Amino acid sequence: MEKDFVQLPAKQVALAMLGVMLAMFMAALGQTVVATAMPVIIADLGGFGRYTWAATAYLVAATVAIPIVGRLTDLYGRKVFLVLGIVVFIGGSIPAGMSQTMNQLIAFRAIQGIGGGTIMAYGFLVTADLFPPEVRGRYQGLISLVYGVASVIGPTLGGIITNVISWHWIFLINIPIGVPILLLIIRTFPPIRPEVQNRSLDYLGMVTLVLSVVPILIALSIVGVHHAWDTPQVIGVLAFGLVMTAIFAIAESKAVAPIMPFEIYRFRVVAVSTTVAFLAGFGLYGTIVFLPLFFQGVLGASPTSSGGFLTPLILGIVFGAMVSGRMLARTDGRFRRQALISSGTMALGMYLISTMDANTSSSVAVGYVVIMALGLGGVLATFNLAVQNTVPFRFEGTATAALQFYRLIGGTLGLAVLGVVMMHRFSSRVEEAVSDTVRAALGPGRLDAIKDNPRALIDPAALDALRAEFAETGTQGAQMADALLGTLHSALAEAVGDVFAISVVVVGLSVVLSLFLKVSKDDSENGNT
Repeated sequence: MEKDFVQLPAKQVALAMLGVMLAMFMAALGQTVVATAMPVIIADLGGFGRYTWAATAYLVAATVAIPIVGRLTDLYGRKVFLVLGIVVFIGGSIPAGMSQTMNQLIAFRAIQGIGGGTIMAYGFLVTADLFPPEVRGRYQGLISLVYGVASVIGPTLGGIITNVISWHWIFLINIPIGVPILLLIIRTFPPIRPEVQNRSLDYLGMVTLVLSVVPILIALSIVGVHHAWDTPQVIGVLAFGLVMTAIFAIAESKAVAPIMPFEIYRFRVVAVSTTVAFLAGFGLYGTIVFLPLFFQGVLGASPTSSGGFLTPLILGIVFGAMVSGRMLARTDGRFRRQALISSGTMALGMYLISTMDANTSSSVAVGYVVIMALGLGGVLATFNLAVQNTVPFRFEGTATAALQFYRLIGGTLGLAVLGVVMMHRFSSRVEEAVSDTVRAALGPGRLDAIKDNPRALIDPAALDALRAEFAETGTQGAQMADALLGTLHSALAEAVGDVFAISVVVVGLSVVLSLFLKVSKDDSENGNT
């Protein structure tokens, strides 16, 4: 059996783990810190039509980097790519903070994303390299904690830095933070390099992977925001991505040392875990995006308080991951049982969320979110540890990166599909319910504009403008405004409820898949159950 972790002095392990955790924290902040700064950045640089691309560029670049770097760490060693990831992240942060145009910022955010993806590709693997299988669960929760805390405080920190100093420093601050982290890792992290027979580089695999994933992610990112599914732009980009995916699969099947070896999917635990990661990403990203919309548009919460509802979600994920890790450590890695408990809890929470309506209290809604988050955190930790404790050492980086890759792909697809479903259901319900009198009062095309962008449900200024618009129609204007707003609230509640119902089915499949999380013939090499 391959040696699957490096034995080091306790002090060195602690310092190396600290360095990786700090690097993960920096990379996770890089993903979320820009959210609250974007209005100021747009006001300074212009480019409102590319508002979302500063975040999208980072996400797409990180998603592509993760599977490539995961495989490269198996072939050429861990430390060199961890150091390289930090250097690239800092190298992208400097010009991003000095950007003079929106296009420059988008390009440099992509460079940041490559560095961030490289760091994250190893961040979720570090416990497998530094700790024996029986205690990895205890330390896996620390990685989840770091990632979760960064996700929670990122938007707030970005807003503070932007208001107190300037938006430039949400990027430039990575220099004084990143350099000490880099030096700590260089000094303390051990040279870890799995034993493999062939270290040749799969250039064709890397190129075709990039040319397949990037177009698909871009197409999914613009659907519902800039273009419909049936527009030539979306169809063309998707078609190109799918063709390149087929070419990538053919190239990998013939490669001597493939960048994404299909051999790892002979391990049942990898096949099951990557599928569950895809489903969990679908549910997680959809929930994060549509929960604030539900709280603002249906429950009437303010933007600030609705954003606060995401804190229990992230902290629930972190706590669920930590508890699952400790339970696995105490039960000698009985992964299937823990997977069933976690996926069942996640599905239950999502079902409860799908039952919410305009009469649901905020405290009850938060309780439902926490239940779902606890299960989701347990799912992420359990399947991550199941893979790391089962696959041979030479495949640990590749398999761990595959989990993150499929989770991000699932999340991107989930946002696209659920967004289209929500807009279609919302539009059709409004169309059915609005009376001819209200239509006539609004005038030609006005109802279509409201359906496409129901700002009156979440923006007080837009609400006042809508009421003023109806007031000009006569004495019945106030009643018609109330009737329309009631219809919009009801339609949004039903549309978001439909989105959550779809998520119930998707994450419910993870419970079924958990039944298959057991050792097969190929999984028996490390003897886990």
